[in-house]
Amino acid sequence: MAQYKEVAFGPTETCLERHENGVMHYRLTQPLEPFPAKLTDRLAHWAATEPNRTFIGRKVAGQWHTLSYAQVWQQLQAVAQFLISLQFTADETVVILSENSPEHALLALAALHIGIPYAPISPPYSTISDDFAKLSHCLKLMTPKVIFAQNSHVYGPALAHASALFPDAVILTADGETGLAFRDIVATTPTYAVAQAADRVNADTVAKVLFTSGSTGLPKGVINTQGMWCANLQQITQVMPFMQHQPPVFIDWLPWNHTFGSNHNFGLALYNGGTLFIDDGKPTPQGIEQTVQNLREISPTAYFNVPKGFEMLIPYLENDADLRRTFFSNLHILFYAGASLAQPVWNRLEELAVETIGVRIPIITGLGCTESGPSAMFASWGGAFSGLLGVPVAGMHVKLVPDGDKVEARYKAPNVTKGYWRNPVATAQAFDEDGYYKTGDAVLFLDESQPDKGLVFNGRIAEDFKLSTGTWVNVGILKAKVISTGSPVIQDVVLTGLDQAFIGAILFLNADACRRLAGLAGHTPASEAFAHDSVQSYLQQWKTAFNQTATGSSTTIGNFVVALEPPSIVLGEITDKGSLNQRAVLTHRAELVRSLYAS
Repeated sequence: MAQYKEVAFGPTETCLERHENGVMHYRLTQPLEPFPAKLTDRLAHWAATEPNRTFIGRKVAGQWHTLSYAQVWQQLQAVAQFLISLQFTADETVVILSENSPEHALLALAALHIGIPYAPISPPYSTISDDFAKLSHCLKLMTPKVIFAQNSHVYGPALAHASALFPDAVILTADGETGLAFRDIVATTPTYAVAQAADRVNADTVAKVLFTSGSTGLPKGVINTQGMWCANLQQITQVMPFMQHQPPVFIDWLPWNHTFGSNHNFGLALYNGGTLFIDDGKPTPQGIEQTVQNLREISPTAYFNVPKGFEMLIPYLENDADLRRTFFSNLHILFYAGASLAQPVWNRLEELAVETIGVRIPIITGLGCTESGPSAMFASWGGAFSGLLGVPVAGMHVKLVPDGDKVEARYKAPNVTKGYWRNPVATAQAFDEDGYYKTGDAVLFLDESQPDKGLVFNGRIAEDFKLSTGTWVNVGILKAKVISTGSPVIQDVVLTGLDQAFIGAILFLNADACRRLAGLAGHTPASEAFAHDSVQSYLQQWKTAFNQTATGSSTTIGNFVVALEPPSIVLGEITDKGSLNQRAVLTHRAELVRSLYAS
């Protein structure tokens, strides 16, 4: 078997302490190294030492438009001065409604630099929602002084709604057709007041508020302090020191209203003096072509995506040798998050790397959440497998607490949030008596006698359910097996069976894979492809083969139904990064659930 590419990773030696009550404490022996008080300290450093290096770029009308570190630093001063002139009160913030862009980055960095909290809001809350319920909730929590949107037409109704809620708020747009034009505030002449304001910012200053997906109701705003963000970037850099040895180059679509895209990817590029090219594509039938075109032009040193994104890339990599060479030539790692990567997809990515550059590229992941900024642990070595979470990052103390037949991971570290924005009840409920954040993630050791081998994901404690027989169903493990064995036809699944006699499965299928299986044209409606005899026959054969390896009722699929409609982001069935929300799907598709047990 081909060797892995030599990549500089940090140490993985751990310490495990066991207690009489079954609780364990687990940490990395490597200490956390010093980190700056605020992220813009790193921007100032790179602007002084590498002023001409490209920091950020975005394609406009087919051409890449870029800003160097020096240009970003200069424009940040102007935007910061504009914000200072508005005389924010302690309760007022900056709210960003729209997608990733250089203007979005500049406004966020300026607010960060002078200590004004900002919140990037999920764009679908503004562009897809009919009633703006989630947008209203977020705006009311943030009490904005400035509201920014990239495009006046796309975000026009949302801006009008926001203005009605906050008539005194300053509306700012990139095109300038509504409110103030961003190009005008970039022309502001900075004064010494910017440096004075920056000097007052410390590690405990609130940097931003990131809203959760609202999986169990309305979104909660997770407080991210300046120090929390910087601590996590230092932790990640110690896991992946190759980013210090060679300035990273990323081409990335992941949204900045989510911790993966913003804290992790945007932050890592800036922290290590790298370059971030904004990918306006995404892993959808409409967006994947844009992503592929960008990857033909940009050769990344690390590539981040969700499992669905990697799955959609594979046919393009298989059929385009030039794309493969550009994609793999400078690559150190492939990194996935948000869900488990199906093993067939994992294997094919490794095979394509070997075919192209003669070695396998390490495929890594970890565990984290918005509340841990995001990274808590990594499996940062070649030879990992889907579901392996790895070991804690430096400075992260993981408390492993028995909960029934499972073990919950809880966190205490400099990168863990202090709580939820203006929500003391949720904050109090989120931490245990020792101050550890309760993740709800269940884990187990790959080999408890060798803790350096890391932890394995064991589902979500709250997602598991009992059948009517009293048998527990481990949703996380079973879901991963369904996706792995059914890939690429089965793209995702929601499992049912609470107080029922057997497990049911609501299957979300990959339309392109179904069309290929059925021999249908690419424009064939997805519902027609799903109903095709060859697809239905495949699913029946898959179910039979799946159940042949079952060990009992807790691992047997009794019945399945195909979801004809894609998951809705408005209803909270899917997050911005493409992860299914089991509870929301079960709530909004109750009729499908009933159909599974109708007979």
